[in-house]
Amino acid sequence: MALIETEAALHEAHRDNHTHRDVSGGWLRPAVFGAMDGLVSNLALMTGVAGGAVERQTVVLTGLAGLAAGAFSMAAGEYTSVASQRELVEAELDVERRELRKHPKDEEAELAALYESRGVDPALARQVASQLSRDPEQALEIHAREELGIDPGDLPSPLVAAGSSFGAFALGALLPVLPYLLGATVLWPAVLLALLGLFLCGAVVARVTARTWWYSGLRQLVLGGAAAGVTYALGSFFGTAVG
Repeated sequence: MALIETEAALHEAHRDNHTHRDVSGGWLRPAVFGAMDGLVSNLALMTGVAGGAVERQTVVLTGLAGLAAGAFSMAAGEYTSVASQRELVEAELDVERRELRKHPKDEEAELAALYESRGVDPALARQVASQLSRDPEQALEIHAREELGIDPGDLPSPLVAAGSSFGAFALGALLPVLPYLLGATVLWPAVLLALLGLFLCGAVVARVTARTWWYSGLRQLVLGGAAAGVTYALGSFFGTAVG
């Protein structure tokens, strides 16, 4: 009795701890990419313009225009990209659905052969394939996972991707503009806040990846700082040349 209770407790602990995060919901990549892109692109845009020795109003207007244009562009791009990908997947699912309807025995044999190739005994593979093929929707789901590598019930949402990208980009792009909106008249507060945001954003991303927080944070800080430095130098050069 004690052994059974111990095994049950271990099973319960394993079930509670053996959970996975959502890796295919369609929100993480556009949100991360949007925040990083908003920070880096708007910081670089503003430093490039500021390097040309323009008025404060021009820098602020540039930052706000960059925020609006970039957020709408990112959202439209993500929506179109994810919608196109989803439409392609759904078209392939329709092909598989027709094959299951027209040639059920061939599809069942194909599934059995797949299990055999993975080491399942031939007789057992045929039995499993036969049982799984009794439900057309279940058969479609299994064939989609095995042949296409997708889960028909967990396709990314274009609206979620677009919304995540828009919000994240706008938030990231706002950081370099914020010091100016609060009364700053020079560039360095905007640069410092944006670089801090890049580091924090990279550190947060590390929580859902295998990287350490400081490595991920420093990587984003260095990349964003390099982009801002290059564009500031270019702005200074072209500002002097044009002037």
